[in-house]
Amino acid sequence: MAAPAVRMFRRVEGLFCVYKPSGVHWKLVRDNIETKLLKGLNAAPSQPCPQEVRFLAQPGGDAEAPKGLTLSVASVPALSKHPLVTGPEFQYLQVGVGHRLDAFSSGVLVLAVGNGNKILNDLYRTRITRVHLVFHCLGSATDDFSHMGHVVERSTYGHITQDKLDRVLAMLQGANQKSLLMYSNVDMRSQEAYEMAVQGLLGPDGKSAPILTGLRCIRFEPPNFTIEVQCLNETQKYLRKVVHEIGLELRSTAVCKGVRRTRDGPFTLQDALTRHHWTASDIMQAIQQYKSSKKNKNYSRSKVKEPGLHPLEENTTDSHSHSDR
Repeated sequence: MAAPAVRMFRRVEGLFCVYKPSGVHWKLVRDNIETKLLKGLNAAPSQPCPQEVRFLAQPGGDAEAPKGLTLSVASVPALSKHPLVTGPEFQYLQVGVGHRLDAFSSGVLVLAVGNGNKILNDLYRTRITRVHLVFHCLGSATDDFSHMGHVVERSTYGHITQDKLDRVLAMLQGANQKSLLMYSNVDMRSQEAYEMAVQGLLGPDGKSAPILTGLRCIRFEPPNFTIEVQCLNETQKYLRKVVHEIGLELRSTAVCKGVRRTRDGPFTLQDALTRHHWTASDIMQAIQQYKSSKKNKNYSRSKVKEPGLHPLEENTTDSHSHSDR
């Protein structure tokens, strides 16, 4: 029978996501979660120390008896298997990180434990889309495209309206749609391309340049405005560069004030665990919720694919009834 810590580890294997705050490196987040998981696993009740049979010298004895050693059979704990000798049950965990966030970005960060690392690799092979909120500020340009960089230019922005911004975003989205088709390696005149486009599976085959699949302004309060970006194979540095290019297209300048990831594939902000919930019990619950939601999705897809006769029979009966009328 497996130890309680081992049974608990089997329930912890899987995928979950956390909310990475801005100003913290993703490695510190991963190490912090790994430490808390190890602490929670090793806090599980340990199995009783096994017993072993030994021959022990019997103390004292009859003084008139001939000199010799008197032994007795006894069952004693096997100290070589004692937790104080062997150490904790788990001393290392394989905690993997999905698509990373740099130190100055925040939002959804996907993590995997144990065998969940294989599931994580399979997930990122399916061309999943990520969504970011990119916060902008008009009127200045810096050397690293962020508001913390060295200012190299200042400009006016009073002529910029939301209609002009929407036109620039539509132009960028159209250019990226062409890139999406170019990197898909599928003949656009084929039936395969049509079916993939209908199912939303048309995308780059393997690694490609960053592609913006959707751009939408959700807040416009000059000089500040916020854009929701749907993208593939992006980096936060690339998103900051896009902010700079948007400013130039608007005949002005712009810098990035922050990047927040709101969705990474099936994981959203509602699923992300905040820092106060980075415990073994909360992580276990989040992993079990993801597994159950995945099972429900697979079950619903299988039900849709199954050929159904009842709807057809209903339609035939309705048609007969109408014909009778």
